[in-house]
Amino acid sequence: MGESPSPAPAPAAAAAKVYYEGCPGCAMERRKESSTGTPYKELFFVGITTFASSLPITSLFPFLYFMIQDLHVAQREEDIGFYAGFLGASYMVGRGFASIFWGMVADRIGRKPVIVFSLFTVIVFNTLFGLSVKYWMAITTRLLLGALNGFLAPIKAYSIEVCRDDEQALGISIVNTAWGLGLIIGPAIGGYLAQPAKQYPHIFHDKSTFGRFPYLLPCLCISIFATFALISCIWLPETLHKHAKFEMGAETAEAGTTQESTESPKKSLWKNWPLMSSIITYCVFSLHDTAYSEIFSLWTVSGRKYGGLSFSSKDVGQVLTVAGVSLLVYQIFVYRWLNNTLGPVNSTRIASE
Repeated sequence: MGESPSPAPAPAAAAAKVYYEGCPGCAMERRKESSTGTPYKELFFVGITTFASSLPITSLFPFLYFMIQDLHVAQREEDIGFYAGFLGASYMVGRGFASIFWGMVADRIGRKPVIVFSLFTVIVFNTLFGLSVKYWMAITTRLLLGALNGFLAPIKAYSIEVCRDDEQALGISIVNTAWGLGLIIGPAIGGYLAQPAKQYPHIFHDKSTFGRFPYLLPCLCISIFATFALISCIWLPETLHKHAKFEMGAETAEAGTTQESTESPKKSLWKNWPLMSSIITYCVFSLHDTAYSEIFSLWTVSGRKYGGLSFSSKDVGQVLTVAGVSLLVYQIFVYRWLNNTLGPVNSTRIASE
């Protein structure tokens, strides 16, 4: 009689995020919660560091044929492609064996140390590659450059961790856009700056440093840019959670409840079919991309008597630059389509896979 209805049971208390003092990952989470704007500064660093890392890969192809020719390792002109294949593949061989290791290191000590070390190796070994006068020296420096450059996986994780959930697609697209710019600028640097004493005899003399090391100038320009990118990393904040109670992201915990976690048995990665299908697809497209860049450059610079086009390194750089522009436009279109069709979170997940 006249009793007021008892209030409906309140929903479970909203999970409160637990932050730890001195943890860079927690500091980044606080910053994302308090800020409503786009992290332009962090994304700018992501872009320039990714760009600096992509240049050593793409700048090689316009002058690869001529470098093998000048190293006098091939007994016949028909054998140049054979030795060029090993030199072009050495970078990816090193990266293929070391990428998982660098990903584990980034998960243990942080993203920033791995990014900084990778840029440092670009500066050192890319310069040494430009100074190579023997085939073994060229292939060794490229192999070490790939093995010690564990950049790509940590920078993708970093680009997501500095963005809020609704901006993660933007973070991933910055990485791929910067990589696409490397596909444009890298071949242009290699094509226009290789063999400067031959291409620009009125500026560079045959007995000058760049005359004695005809492939040093493009490598040196890339190393100088990587040096500026390395200096910019001083202002790069860390994003890894460095305490035992957090896994690789800010976990949530309810106040006043005991944390009792039951670990489910882990499924083998080899039986994770969505993951394996994504890896296989990525491998196929990566094979196509790399094979196109290297085979196309070797074919175009070969003599006409061997079925080639007798292009110069500058010609190859121009063609690869135009191809890089078309690829960049395609990537931007795809990411815009994914973002508009599937939403920011789903498009980020697909793009990162």
